[in-house]
Amino acid sequence: MCGIAGVVSLNGPLDPAVVARLRAMTDALRHRGPDGEGFFSDRHAGLGHRRLAIIDREGGIQPLANEDESCWITFNGEIYNHRDLRETLTARGHRFRTRSDTEAIVHAYEEFGAGCVDHLEGMFAFAIYDQRSRELFIARDRLGKKPLFYAVLQGVLHFASEIKAFFQSPLWDPAIDLEQLETYLSLGYIIAPGTG
Repeated sequence: MCGIAGVVSLNGPLDPAVVARLRAMTDALRHRGPDGEGFFSDRHAGLGHRRLAIIDREGGIQPLANEDESCWITFNGEIYNHRDLRETLTARGHRFRTRSDTEAIVHAYEEFGAGCVDHLEGMFAFAIYDQRSRELFIARDRLGKKPLFYAVLQGVLHFASEIKAFFQSPLWDPAIDLEQLETYLSLGYIIAPGTG
Protein backbone atom coordinates (compact mmCIF):
# COMPACT_ATOMS: atom_id res chain seq x y z
CA MET A 1 0.00 0.00 0.00
CA CYS A 2 1.35 3.41 -1.00
CA GLY A 3 -0.12 6.89 -0.82
CA ILE A 4 -0.39 9.27 -3.76
CA ALA A 5 -1.41 12.92 -3.85
CA GLY A 6 -1.19 15.79 -6.28
CA VAL A 7 -2.43 19.13 -7.53
CA VAL A 8 -2.81 20.47 -11.07
CA SER A 9 -3.93 23.95 -12.08
CA LEU A 10 -6.79 23.93 -14.55
CA ASN A 11 -5.92 27.39 -15.88
CA GLY A 12 -2.57 29.09 -15.67
CA PRO A 13 0.33 28.61 -13.30
CA LEU A 14 -0.19 26.84 -10.00
CA ASP A 15 -0.19 29.02 -6.89
CA PRO A 16 3.13 28.37 -5.06
CA ALA A 17 1.18 28.25 -1.77
CA VAL A 18 -0.65 25.16 -3.04
CA VAL A 19 2.58 23.44 -4.10
CA ALA A 20 4.11 24.29 -0.71
CA ARG A 21 1.35 22.26 0.99
CA LEU A 22 1.96 19.14 -1.15
CA ARG A 23 4.35 17.76 1.47
CA ALA A 24 1.64 18.15 4.14
CA MET A 25 -0.83 16.37 1.84
CA THR A 26 1.50 13.40 1.47
CA ASP A 27 2.39 13.49 5.19
CA ALA A 28 -1.32 12.87 5.85
CA LEU A 29 -0.77 9.57 3.99
CA ARG A 30 2.40 8.55 5.86
CA HIS A 31 0.72 5.42 7.27
CA ARG A 32 0.23 4.17 3.69
CA GLY A 33 3.93 4.40 2.86
CA PRO A 34 6.48 4.43 5.68
CA ASP A 35 9.50 3.57 3.48
CA GLY A 36 9.99 6.92 1.78
CA GLU A 37 8.54 9.94 0.09
CA GLY A 38 9.08 11.80 -3.15
CA PHE A 39 7.90 14.92 -4.94
CA PHE A 40 7.80 16.45 -8.39
CA SER A 41 6.54 19.89 -9.34
CA ASP A 42 6.66 22.41 -12.13
CA ARG A 43 4.74 25.65 -12.75
CA HIS A 44 1.44 23.83 -13.39
CA ALA A 45 1.43 20.62 -11.34
CA GLY A 46 2.77 18.85 -8.28
CA LEU A 47 2.88 15.11 -7.51
CA GLY A 48 3.62 13.50 -4.17
CA HIS A 49 4.21 9.91 -3.11
CA ARG A 50 4.48 7.92 0.12
CA ARG A 51 6.13 4.58 -0.56
CA LEU A 52 5.74 1.10 0.78
CA ALA A 53 8.71 -0.52 -0.99
CA ILE A 54 7.95 -3.99 -2.34
CA ILE A 55 9.08 -4.27 -5.98
CA ASP A 56 12.52 -2.85 -6.88
CA ARG A 57 13.18 -1.47 -3.41
CA GLU A 58 16.16 0.64 -4.54
CA GLY A 59 15.07 1.72 -8.03
CA GLY A 60 11.33 2.24 -7.65
CA ILE A 61 11.43 5.67 -6.02
CA GLN A 62 8.51 7.88 -7.04
CA PRO A 63 7.36 10.08 -8.62
CA LEU A 64 9.12 8.37 -11.49
CA ALA A 65 9.72 9.75 -14.99
CA ASN A 66 10.06 8.38 -18.50
CA GLU A 67 13.40 8.59 -20.36
CA ASP A 68 13.27 12.31 -21.20
CA GLU A 69 11.49 13.29 -17.97
CA SER A 70 8.48 14.68 -19.82
CA CYS A 71 5.98 12.30 -18.18
CA TRP A 72 5.86 11.76 -14.42
CA ILE A 73 3.89 9.12 -12.51
CA THR A 74 2.84 8.57 -8.92
CA PHE A 75 1.41 5.09 -8.38
CA ASN A 76 -0.20 2.91 -5.74
CA GLY A 77 -0.72 -0.79 -6.35
CA GLU A 78 0.78 -3.71 -8.16
CA ILE A 79 0.83 -4.57 -11.86
CA TYR A 80 0.91 -8.36 -12.11
CA ASN A 81 1.86 -8.49 -15.80
CA HIS A 82 4.58 -5.82 -15.66
CA ARG A 83 7.33 -8.19 -16.85
CA ASP A 84 5.40 -9.19 -19.99
CA LEU A 85 4.42 -5.58 -20.59
CA ARG A 86 8.07 -4.55 -20.21
CA GLU A 87 9.08 -7.04 -22.93
CA THR A 88 6.44 -5.66 -25.30
CA LEU A 89 7.47 -2.06 -24.63
CA THR A 90 11.20 -2.80 -24.89
CA ALA A 91 10.57 -4.38 -28.30
CA ARG A 92 8.88 -1.11 -29.31
CA GLY A 93 11.95 0.92 -28.36
CA HIS A 94 11.30 1.97 -24.76
CA ARG A 95 14.29 2.02 -22.41
CA PHE A 96 13.85 1.02 -18.78
CA ARG A 97 16.04 2.27 -15.92
CA THR A 98 14.40 0.27 -13.12
CA ARG A 99 12.78 -3.11 -12.52
CA SER A 100 9.65 -1.51 -11.04
CA ASP A 101 6.12 -2.09 -12.23
CA THR A 102 5.64 1.69 -12.00
CA GLU A 103 7.98 2.32 -14.92
CA ALA A 104 6.04 -0.15 -17.06
CA ILE A 105 2.94 2.02 -16.59
CA VAL A 106 4.56 5.29 -17.64
CA HIS A 107 6.02 3.66 -20.78
CA ALA A 108 2.65 2.04 -21.55
CA TYR A 109 1.10 5.51 -21.31
CA GLU A 110 3.66 6.82 -23.80
CA GLU A 111 2.86 3.96 -26.17
CA PHE A 112 -0.92 3.64 -25.78
CA GLY A 113 -2.11 6.90 -24.21
CA ALA A 114 -5.21 6.50 -22.05
CA GLY A 115 -5.56 3.01 -23.54
CA CYS A 116 -2.66 1.93 -21.34
CA VAL A 117 -5.14 0.78 -18.69
CA ASP A 118 -6.36 -1.90 -21.12
CA HIS A 119 -2.87 -3.44 -20.91
CA LEU A 120 -2.65 -3.45 -17.11
CA GLU A 121 -3.52 -6.48 -15.01
CA GLY A 122 -3.53 -5.74 -11.32
CA MET A 123 -4.77 -3.39 -8.67
CA PHE A 124 -3.82 0.23 -9.12
CA ALA A 125 -4.45 3.91 -8.75
CA PHE A 126 -2.09 6.30 -10.49
CA ALA A 127 -1.64 9.76 -11.92
CA ILE A 128 0.54 10.59 -14.90
CA TYR A 129 1.40 14.21 -15.61
CA ASP A 130 2.53 14.94 -19.17
CA GLN A 131 4.60 18.13 -19.09
CA ARG A 132 4.53 18.55 -22.87
CA SER A 133 0.75 18.88 -23.07
CA ARG A 134 0.23 19.91 -19.41
CA GLU A 135 -2.33 17.13 -19.06
CA LEU A 136 -3.01 14.84 -16.14
CA PHE A 137 -4.26 11.29 -16.62
CA ILE A 138 -5.60 9.58 -13.50
CA ALA A 139 -6.91 6.03 -13.37
CA ARG A 140 -7.72 3.25 -10.96
CA ASP A 141 -8.33 -0.46 -11.38
CA ARG A 142 -11.71 -1.62 -12.57
CA LEU A 143 -12.86 -2.86 -9.16
CA GLY A 144 -11.55 0.12 -7.23
CA LYS A 145 -9.30 -1.96 -4.97
CA LYS A 146 -6.91 0.97 -4.74
CA PRO A 147 -8.63 4.19 -3.71
CA LEU A 148 -8.43 7.41 -5.71
CA PHE A 149 -10.31 10.55 -4.75
CA TYR A 150 -10.37 13.86 -6.58
CA ALA A 151 -11.86 17.32 -6.19
CA VAL A 152 -11.61 20.65 -7.94
CA LEU A 153 -10.95 23.35 -5.36
CA GLN A 154 -10.83 26.93 -6.67
CA GLY A 155 -9.59 25.94 -10.13
CA VAL A 156 -7.05 23.36 -8.94
CA LEU A 157 -7.60 19.63 -9.38
CA HIS A 158 -6.58 17.76 -6.23
CA PHE A 159 -6.23 13.97 -6.08
CA ALA A 160 -5.16 11.58 -3.35
CA SER A 161 -5.44 8.07 -1.97
CA GLU A 162 -7.50 9.42 0.93
CA ILE A 163 -9.75 12.46 1.23
CA LYS A 164 -7.99 13.62 4.39
CA ALA A 165 -5.02 14.70 2.25
CA PHE A 166 -7.24 17.45 0.79
CA PHE A 167 -7.64 18.99 4.26
CA GLN A 168 -3.99 20.09 4.03
CA SER A 169 -4.56 22.19 0.90
CA PRO A 170 -4.83 25.95 1.45
CA LEU A 171 -7.81 25.81 -0.93
CA TRP A 172 -9.81 23.38 1.24
CA ASP A 173 -13.06 24.89 2.55
CA PRO A 174 -14.32 22.93 5.58
CA ALA A 175 -17.82 24.49 5.41
CA ILE A 176 -20.71 22.04 5.11
CA ASP A 177 -22.93 22.37 2.05
CA LEU A 178 -26.33 22.25 3.75
CA GLU A 179 -28.18 21.64 0.49
CA GLN A 180 -26.10 18.53 -0.25
CA LEU A 181 -26.48 17.39 3.37
CA GLU A 182 -30.25 17.65 3.03
CA THR A 183 -30.11 15.66 -0.21
CA TYR A 184 -28.05 12.95 1.46
CA LEU A 185 -30.33 12.73 4.47
CA SER A 186 -33.41 12.58 2.22
CA LEU A 187 -32.17 10.17 -0.43
CA GLY A 188 -29.27 8.36 1.20
CA TYR A 189 -26.86 9.51 -1.54
CA ILE A 190 -25.73 12.73 -3.20
CA ILE A 191 -26.83 13.69 -6.69
CA ALA A 192 -24.07 14.45 -9.19
CA PRO A 193 -22.13 16.67 -9.53
CA GLY A 194 -22.20 17.38 -5.77
CA THR A 195 -20.05 15.38 -3.40
CA GLY A 196 -21.28 16.81 -0.12
